[in-house]
Amino acid sequence: MPDHNPIRPGEELDWPRLETYLREELPKLEGEMTVSQFHGGHANLTYLIKFGEEELVLRRPPFGKIAPGAHDMRREYRVLHGLSPSFAPAPAPHLLCTDDTIIGSDFIVMQRREGIVIRNKMPDCFADIPDAATRLSAALMKVCADLHLVDVDAAGLQELGKPAGFAERQLRGWTKRWNLAKLEENADMDALMDALNVDVPVPQRVSIVHGDLKFDNCQFQPDNPDLVTSVFDWDMATLGDPLFDLAGLLTYWPEKNPADVPFPFLIGDWPDKAWLKEQYATYSGLDLSRMDWYEAFACYKSAVIVQQLYARYVAGATKDKRMAKFGEVAKAFARLGLKKLR
Repeated sequence: MPDHNPIRPGEELDWPRLETYLREELPKLEGEMTVSQFHGGHANLTYLIKFGEEELVLRRPPFGKIAPGAHDMRREYRVLHGLSPSFAPAPAPHLLCTDDTIIGSDFIVMQRREGIVIRNKMPDCFADIPDAATRLSAALMKVCADLHLVDVDAAGLQELGKPAGFAERQLRGWTKRWNLAKLEENADMDALMDALNVDVPVPQRVSIVHGDLKFDNCQFQPDNPDLVTSVFDWDMATLGDPLFDLAGLLTYWPEKNPADVPFPFLIGDWPDKAWLKEQYATYSGLDLSRMDWYEAFACYKSAVIVQQLYARYVAGATKDKRMAKFGEVAKAFARLGLKKLR
């Protein structure tokens, strides 16, 4: 099945103006321009732009009100520009446009990568490969650790963020986003943030933190479950404590008690979280003894993210019906975060 589809209603862009701009900025483009859309993501809008046989990927923020600091295309371009020469899973960026008269927002154009994205279950192409679930999971842990071991200075990204006080800024920033996105009070979210502000862990190293590293932001080849060949969605990347990335990834993993799962992100027989942590610790050399705190924070962050999407749906900024239930998903994430600290 193709990984791209017709444009969702209401998510069309000014195609003639975009075509004129791209032909001016990338003069080697030839042939008729055609457009389709990648439907897998929930936030940034991602399109496949074809000129004859040449394929490009365009990413822009979603329509509607944007949370401060979110969906930062300038940051995504900067990170990819620094990472792609030495970190193979990072697609190469071709163009950053900051003229919002073209399609209404900043956007980037980047290299098209083809492969398999794991969304909520094992893809058919891996079904007959021995130990595919274990091998895919190990590859995910390996690429996570590899990113966190990147030499920040060599990548030219030493000014990407301010590592000092990273955790405290995360707590303040996501609380602010929650207050902007909430449509009603939630005592569990308030209690979770109060608990997180007690005994904040000290980071063990400074790393490039992706901000949303998980299976469906990665890509594999259909005959190789042992290697992540692409990592996408870099608009929240910064410098900070790498265990925030690991915790975010674990939040989308199955829980021992299925009733604790806010949303069926991953279905099937996968290695458990303890195994994942062992793999990451081996690859990274980091101490994971405070992961309960990090995972609780990741639940808070996930609650905010799905609440932002739900608020956009309620406001009519998107017609993506997947978001209609996200208000309840946010509440479930808050309850799970509190449980991890008890």
